[in-house]
Amino acid sequence: MPFVSRSAIVIPVVSLLFAASAFAQQQPTQYRISFPAPEHHYAEVEVTFTGAPATLEARMSRSSPGRYAIHEYAKNVFDVRAVDGKGKVLPVVRPNPYQWDVTGHDGTVRIHYKIFGNHVDGTYLGIDSTHAHMNIPATFMWARGFDLRPIRVTFVQPKDSGWKVATQLFPTADPFTFTAPNFQYFMDSPAEMSNFGVRSFKVKNPDGKEFTIVTAVHHDGPDSALDEYVAGTEKIVKEQAAIFGELPEFDGGVYTFLGDYVPWGGGDGMEHRNSTVVASPVSFKDPQMARQALGTVSHEFFHAWNVERIRPQSLEPFNFEEANISGELWIAEGFTQYYGGLVMGRAGLRPAEQTLLGLVNGALGVVAHPARQFRSAVEMSQHAPYSDAARSVDETNFSYSFISYYSYGSALALAMDLELRNRSSGTVSLDDYMRAMWKTHGKPGGPQPGLVAKPYTLQDARDRLAEVSGDRKFADDFFTRFVEGREAPGYAALLAPAGIVVRKRNPGTAWTGLQMDRQDAAKVGGLVAFGTPAFVAGVDEGDVITSVDGVAFTSLAAAVKDRKPGDTIGLEFRRPSGAVIKSMITLDEDPALQAATVESSGGTLTPAQKAFREAWAGSKLR
Repeated sequence: MPFVSRSAIVIPVVSLLFAASAFAQQQPTQYRISFPAPEHHYAEVEVTFTGAPATLEARMSRSSPGRYAIHEYAKNVFDVRAVDGKGKVLPVVRPNPYQWDVTGHDGTVRIHYKIFGNHVDGTYLGIDSTHAHMNIPATFMWARGFDLRPIRVTFVQPKDSGWKVATQLFPTADPFTFTAPNFQYFMDSPAEMSNFGVRSFKVKNPDGKEFTIVTAVHHDGPDSALDEYVAGTEKIVKEQAAIFGELPEFDGGVYTFLGDYVPWGGGDGMEHRNSTVVASPVSFKDPQMARQALGTVSHEFFHAWNVERIRPQSLEPFNFEEANISGELWIAEGFTQYYGGLVMGRAGLRPAEQTLLGLVNGALGVVAHPARQFRSAVEMSQHAPYSDAARSVDETNFSYSFISYYSYGSALALAMDLELRNRSSGTVSLDDYMRAMWKTHGKPGGPQPGLVAKPYTLQDARDRLAEVSGDRKFADDFFTRFVEGREAPGYAALLAPAGIVVRKRNPGTAWTGLQMDRQDAAKVGGLVAFGTPAFVAGVDEGDVITSVDGVAFTSLAAAVKDRKPGDTIGLEFRRPSGAVIKSMITLDEDPALQAATVESSGGTLTPAQKAFREAWAGSKLR
C-alpha cells in the first residue's frame, strides 16, 4: 500500500497480517536503496540473501511486466561488491552480461552495487534532484531460486529532501520500509519517492466491500490542477467498475496511481497489479494538461482487470530472463485501448461523437493498412518483442508490415462490440464479454498476490465469445477470419445502426502510395508500402523523382492533379547510387477510409440510431 505517513492514510490491517504470516515462513530477501547524490542520477543498493546455495546466481532482469521486449537493465549497474554474513569479501564472477556469481560464503550473501538511471517512464529508473522513479526490474538485482521468498525493502531519503514513498508494496510500521510476498509481486511494484501531492477517494463493490484509490502525483502545478485530475480519475474508476460489475480485490484494499507530470520528465503508462505508472512531460501549471492526462489514466486502470488478473497463459508467470511472447496482446492491450477511449466518453470527459468517431477511424486505419496482408492479430501480438519500446539498429519494414496490437486489438474490440449489439438487438455487448472473461479467468485469484490461478488461452477467449453470444458458429467464424486470419470486419454494415457512415477519404482521387520528404518535395521520404502502385513501379525510399511523363517534377500533388485511378504515367527517378531509372506507374484510388455521422453527411439520425449511440457511449452509472 502506498502512503505518505501513518496519519495521512490508515494502513490496512490485512496487509500487516499478510506480511507477518509470510515472514513467519522463511527469512526474506532484504533490500536497502539510497540516493547519495540524486542530482547525478544514481542509487546505491544493498541486497542480502540468506540460506544461499553454494553458488549464488544474482541477476538483473532483461524484461519488465507490461513490456515484451528485451531492455538489458544490467547495462546501468556498476561498482558491484559482495561480502558474507561475517563481512568477508567474496569473489564475484561475471558468467554472462546479466549475472554475477558469488561463492565461498557462509550461507549469507550481501551484494552492494550502484545503478544509474535518468529515464522517467514505466520501464526504466529515473533519478534526479526532485524524485526517484523506480521500475523494480530496472533497479534491483535478484537471485535465482528465491522466487517464493518474501521480500523486505527499505528506501532511504536523501538528506533534507522531504521525500515520501508511494508504492503498492505492503507497508510496515516504518513509513520507508515495505514488503512483498514473493518475487513476482515485487517485480510488479513500482515506487515513487518525491514530494508528491496525495489525494484519495473511496469506492465500494456491490457487496459493500470498500477500496481506497490513491493518487500520488509528482507535479509542478497548483492544488487545483491535482483536484481536477483526481475528479476525472474518480469518474473513470466508477465507469470501469460498472463494466465488470465490481472492482478487483485490490491487495491491501488500495490501488495507487503513481503520477509524474513535470516538463523535464518522460511519458508513459504502465499497468501493475494494484497500481499504475502514468507520466507525461507536461506542466500541471496549465489546467488543460491535467485533463489531457486522463486518457492514459483510463487505459491503465482498465488493466487492473485486463492483463493483471484476466491474464494470458503465455504471460503467467512472467519471465524476467527473456523476452515474453504472447499471441493474445490484441486482447490484453488492444481491448484495453478500446475501453480506455470509450470510457472517456462514458465518463463525460470527452464528447460522445469525438469518442465514437475516434474509435471507428482508428479501426478503419487498420482495415486500409498494408500490413494486414502479412500478419494476423495473433501474429502482430507475437511481434511485440521487436516493437514494444524495442530499439533496432538496422532498418525494418515495420511501416508496411506491422500494425500495433493496440490498434489492431481496438479495431477487433469495436467489431466484436458492434456484432454482439446488432445480433442481440442491444441486449448483449462487449461489456458482457469482458464480464465473462473476468468471472472465469480473472476473479478466481491466485495462491498469492501477484500470481494468477486461471490464465486464459486463445481457445478460452474464443469459448467465452461462444458463451456470451450463444452462437458457437459465430464465435468460431469471428476468431478464424478476423483474429487468426487476416480478413477485415465489415464495419460499414456494423456501424449503420449507430448512424455512422464509412466512406473513402478521397473518392476518385489518383493515388501512388508515395510519401514525400518534408524538406525535399522530389525525394521519397519513407519506405514504399508493399503492393502500392509506387512499389510495383520500383520506386523506393531515398529515390528522387525527376520527371513525370517527360515534364520536370515539382510536387506529387501537381503530378497527379488531373489524373484518374487506372491512369498510367511515366516516371523518371534517380537512385541514391546515382542510377537513373525510367518506369511506368499505374495509379490506384486512395484506399484510406473515414467515418462520419449520418447527420453530418446530409442524412437524418433516427431515434433508433440515437438510442444505439447512447447505449454504446453513454454512462453506465445512471
